[in-house]
Parts: sequence; structure tokens; C-alpha cells
Amino acid sequence: MNIVITGASSGVGFEAVLELILRNEHHVVALARSHDKLKKLFEIAKGLNPDCNIYPARFDIVHDDYESGLLPFIVEKIGHVDILINNAGVLINKSFEETSTIDFAEMLQTNVLGHVKMIKHLCPIMPAGSHILNIGSMGGFQGSVKFPGLAAYSASKAALHTLTECLAVEFAERKIHINCLALGSAQTEMLEKAFPDYQSPIAAFEMGKYIADFALTGHKFFNGKVLPVAVTTP
Repeated sequence: MNIVITGASSGVGFEAVLELILRNEHHVVALARSHDKLKKLFEIAKGLNPDCNIYPARFDIVHDDYESGLLPFIVEKIGHVDILINNAGVLINKSFEETSTIDFAEMLQTNVLGHVKMIKHLCPIMPAGSHILNIGSMGGFQGSVKFPGLAAYSASKAALHTLTECLAVEFAERKIHINCLALGSAQTEMLEKAFPDYQSPIAAFEMGKYIADFALTGHKFFNGKVLPVAVTTP
């Protein structure tokens, strides 16, 4: 499979890449904003599987150039895309009154509009049978327990959930499936920064493996679905 994953330099995205590169038939383009962390990812991946096919690239899904930058790189390295994992995201933990409109804009840009841009640009090189997997959050899942300080983050993830449902209808004729995993907590750098006193029962590598497995097989069973992935009741 030819796979593109964003937010690959840390957390569950980092771990998902390390799961995917274990099989030599996978060709993985790993995107993130941190060159140093991508270098570390590459070194660990090659240590786990010296023959793996991994192509790291520093790329900002909101601000960087797709037409002359990312697309030529992807086409050169893997030709077409079978699986797109939209994992990049940011989290701001502030009370609503302290959250500025700039904070809201940052959440929406990175957690929604960046993925919109990625999907728009990669769809033309995704054949029938491809799978787009968006990484959402239980914070944006309807009916789930909500937490103070996450209004902007949860609202942005809820928008991504609805986008998933809408695009499944639009892409039906092209036979491109799209799903969204509304993740509960996993012990990542982002979680530790936002909630330093909280310890998740799920390790990052466990969630990363789940994401990798679902990206490879989930579209055989689901399309247009927003699926909660949490050990607690919503």
C-alpha cells in the first residue's frame, strides 16, 4: 500500500508509522512540521526494519505549498496514494473566556482546513478502493462527556467528523472510502502538555497500532462513519 500520514513526528502518528513500516510492501510518506523529529522517526524506522520504505518530509498542511512542493514529492516517491491518514492536529487547553478568536482560528485551520487542503490535493491521485482516515476526538463526538478548556479543540474536531460524513457521500461514485476515528485519550506529548496531571490508560504505541490497522482494513467494513475509540462510556 502507498500511504501518506500527517502529524507523523510524535504521538500516535509517530507510532502508526512505526507499525506500517514493518511490512515491506508498504511505502509510507511521513509528513510533519519538525525536521528533527522526522529524522528521529526515520532512524528508528530503519532500525526496526532496514529495508522499509519510508519517505519523511517536513510539511505544514496549512501554510506550505502543495502544487509545487508536496504533490511532486509524493508522485516521485510513491506514484499514487492508497491510504491517506489525516492525523495532524493541535490542542489548546484554555477556558472559553480566555480562548481568543485567534486560538479558535488556529484550531480550525490545523484540525479542519489543513485536512481539507490535503484531501483536495491528494484525491486526484487516489484510485478506486482508496481509504481516507481522519483522526477525530471523543471531545467532538456527539453525546460524549465534555471537558472545560477544550471548547475550541472539540468544536474543530466535531467539524472534522461532519466533514467525514459529507465526503463519504460525495466520493461514493469514485469508490473512495472515508472514515473518522474519534479517539479517546492516549499518553502522548500533546496530552501531557494539555493535561500534565492526567495519565491515560492507553499508551501511544497501542493507539498508533490501532490506527495503522484500521487504515489498512477499516474501509472494507465502514464508510462515512465516525467511530468512537475509547475505553470509557461516551
